[in-house]
Amino acid sequence: MSDPGSGPAGGRGNPDGPDVRPHAFDPYQEPELFRGVLMRRVIAFAIDIVMICVPIALAIVFIAVFGLITLGLGWALFWLVSPASVIWALVYYGATLGSPHSATIGMRLMDLEMRTWYGAPCYFLLGAIHAVVFWISISVFSPFVLLIGLFNVRHRLLHDFLLGTVVINNSIRVPVGQPARTY
Repeated sequence: MSDPGSGPAGGRGNPDGPDVRPHAFDPYQEPELFRGVLMRRVIAFAIDIVMICVPIALAIVFIAVFGLITLGLGWALFWLVSPASVIWALVYYGATLGSPHSATIGMRLMDLEMRTWYGAPCYFLLGAIHAVVFWISISVFSPFVLLIGLFNVRHRLLHDFLLGTVVINNSIRVPVGQPARTY
């Protein structure tokens, strides 16, 4: 006697197994979610780089002035700039992508949002790892790896595929107005 739910289909008639979820965002049913995403991601990235570099530049100026005031002793703090820059970038990406908006400041300004492939919002660790995998991928494979976004319907980049994320237009998902209540 065999159980009708057992077998290679995983119990639900799904050949991929019992726990495989479908993609939450279908580019064929909702193409407006992905329209213009790549160009706006580039602009959002430039805004985020400015948001990361301004505090670092201010810290460098502070250390330089502090070194002048302390007759050169404060310049010993320059060795902290590189590790602090990496930590600041990871905290920035983790905190902003892990926020309720699931978007960095640049992405918010460009009206973009990052979600997992099954629709869940981003979280701190995923945001920080997303930044690390992005920088590693463009360092190892050159910036030409970003061209992958031109050849798939969701406009996902290599690091999006590796981490299971997707960037979508935010204003499309949120209804513009609420319907009037009738009691």
